Amino acid sequence: MRHLNWDLLQLQRGAGDDGSHATRRDRSYALARMADALHEAGYRGLRAKGLRAKHVEALVRHWRAGRVSDATIMNRMAHLRWWAERVGKGNLVKPNADYGIRPRSHVSDGTKRRDLDSAKLARVKDLHVRMALRLQAAFGLRREEAIKFAPAREDRGDRIRIKGSTAKGGRPREIPVLTDGQRRLLDEARELAGGGALIPPGRNYAEQKKIYEDGTRQAGLHRNHGLRHAYALDRYKALTGWKAPAVGGPASSGLTGAQRRIDRAARLTVAAELGHSRREVSRTYLGA
Repeated sequence: MRHLNWDLLQLQRGAGDDGSHATRRDRSYALARMADALHEAGYRGLRAKGLRAKHVEALVRHWRAGRVSDATIMNRMAHLRWWAERVGKGNLVKPNADYGIRPRSHVSDGTKRRDLDSAKLARVKDLHVRMALRLQAAFGLRREEAIKFAPAREDRGDRIRIKGSTAKGGRPREIPVLTDGQRRLLDEARELAGGGALIPPGRNYAEQKKIYEDGTRQAGLHRNHGLRHAYALDRYKALTGWKAPAVGGPASSGLTGAQRRIDRAARLTVAAELGHSRREVSRTYLGA
């Protein structure tokens, strides 16, 4: 194994549970590819602590030459920043715009809402997958969060708690239980899962994920990330009293001062409940 690949592996091992399992997996893959690219670019003796601005620029050039999309480059830059921070060079990697990387647009070009089709849901044979889909719709959960949801531990009565180990970015969060329907659903989930997660005994997450993918495809339930959009849109309307811009509601620029304060608070709440740290991300779900 090359020195740089070894160093980066040691950095990850030393970081422990820094991020969700999926984040750590993606980071490991991205950093290994960066090490390979730098080796091919002629930086044969580089060690992790020797990261310099010229290496960052070399990676960006390499990605550009490979016609990698800006969105993918942005993801890789996040992992590169993690590397820089772990070796005490957090300010080394400049903002994406300085490298000519266009920022990801957070303005929705129309709703991506998907409501859970009860007829299609009934075609899903696996009861645990069916429950995971219902939780996605009711609480705006991501797929991994729903599959790994353990009602006995994470149902707190008036709220549910999503563990950092299952959440994107490793950020734990709480989502309120506001309706009788949500309460009944959680009680059903607890009865089904017992003391564990929504993964039947004898299966691991990877196996259950495959069953989820196959079952939803066969049932015609596609684009289930749209269930999060539906949750966000409904939650925003409940908090503000009006529809979000993405579904024909008033644009933020047209709101009065008092309405803007309500809008801002609602967006912060929706972003937090979806597991995002920035209010701006809410534009993806709600529009501007």
